[in-house]
Amino acid sequence: MKKTLTAWAALVLTTLSANAQTGHPYIHDPSTLAECEGKYYTFGTGGGGLISSDGGWTWDSGAERPGGGAAPDVLKIGDRYLVVYGATGGGLGGSHRGVILTMWNKTLDPKSPDFRYTEPIEVANSEDGDDCDAIDPGLLLDPTTGRLWMTYGTYFGHIRMVELDPKTGRRVEGNEALDVAIDCEASDLIYRDGWYYLLGTHGTCCDGVNSTYNIVCGRSRSVTGPYLDNVGRPMLQGGGKMVIKAHGRQVGAGHFGRTVVEEGLEKISCHFEADFDRSGMSVLAIRPLLWRNGWPEAGQNLRAGIYELESQRHGYSLELAVDFQRLQTSRRGWFRRDANFKIEPIPMQVLDSVQGAWPQGDIAVRNGDFMNRPHQHWQITPVEQAGGFLGQPYFKITIAGTSRALAATADKEVTTVPAFTGAPEQLWQIDQLTDGTYRIMPKSIPGCSEKLCLISIADSTPTLGRFDFQSDNSKWKLLGVEM
Repeated sequence: MKKTLTAWAALVLTTLSANAQTGHPYIHDPSTLAECEGKYYTFGTGGGGLISSDGGWTWDSGAERPGGGAAPDVLKIGDRYLVVYGATGGGLGGSHRGVILTMWNKTLDPKSPDFRYTEPIEVANSEDGDDCDAIDPGLLLDPTTGRLWMTYGTYFGHIRMVELDPKTGRRVEGNEALDVAIDCEASDLIYRDGWYYLLGTHGTCCDGVNSTYNIVCGRSRSVTGPYLDNVGRPMLQGGGKMVIKAHGRQVGAGHFGRTVVEEGLEKISCHFEADFDRSGMSVLAIRPLLWRNGWPEAGQNLRAGIYELESQRHGYSLELAVDFQRLQTSRRGWFRRDANFKIEPIPMQVLDSVQGAWPQGDIAVRNGDFMNRPHQHWQITPVEQAGGFLGQPYFKITIAGTSRALAATADKEVTTVPAFTGAPEQLWQIDQLTDGTYRIMPKSIPGCSEKLCLISIADSTPTLGRFDFQSDNSKWKLLGVEM
């Protein structure tokens, strides 16, 4: 038993490492992710930041931001990028003095000839006697009005909101700061479906593996509040519904950012104060963003495992199109018992008992009634060195216990091939959607430039087609299998 547990623990640790951001994702207080000319950027405390050139999976240093200071945010407005940061402050060492500055750039690429920041402009400040620290700014361009809002502040007083001019980045003349929350910092604003959400980081920071940071939120129909949590507590009185907290071997979730990839697919970005697999360093983290009854919460990045792939369309499951093989057991029921009948477990059907009857070449797939049989058990495994996408690696999908792999075909269909080779059509992007279901998409399709995903066009017919979040045909559940 000890040997088995040791091997299991090693597998878990390997899987966790394989699902963490690769490269050198070390950052503290990251800004919301920004896309520029096919790359993703995020800025952190101290003036630097990270760049991803492969769609958000591998992150390395290289982003540049002058001014130093702390906890920046970045927002694309038109064809320019507005960067905001706190130059000083934070309530540390007993001082509440702080200044928040904005500046513009046409591009975030330091190698571009257009890379040039404008002179910083002060938009907020705080003094020692204030009950707010001018630090940790977050930006929202209201999609309903075009107005630009900024929140800022720390635990050591109020979170405040001011309005900025989206054309100049300056504070709107005569605008007075408004108190919107307490007992949090690193705030951010987002808008969705008629609601404004105020995100704040609660708990303690900057204490490595002992940091208690977590992200909470409230919502309001008005951008200026009041912001209430899910049980009606005002954030001005310390309320807040949990969005993301410590998970697994990472603790101290802070500095929320939201990335809307497309309808139904959103991501949370944040840092974890300490990653136990990386010497307790502060690291960038990206998770699926789910919406439950109008409230945001973090999903979990997919882990290696054996799954049932259940179509949301009907509830049928993806399986090899092979003959169903019956379990050979004596048939009994409640009406056929006798005094000598003994209750005992029946073993599940195992791969070795059925695999020999399967064809040797490509085998088609279909959707069918789930019976927990080997031809319905799909092993999902991250593929090292295959790259990835926003927050996740590419995966291979094989029949558990075999190398038979799910693959896209040149005629925009799906099949299984006898062995996984690492070809692009055998690599899969698996994203958790905002409703908790999954989209399963091949990295590429032979001879096809379209982005198509696994869909059900009929109850029993899987194929490839365009993703439509409004249709259950495009959605799958990934359910762990008990074998």
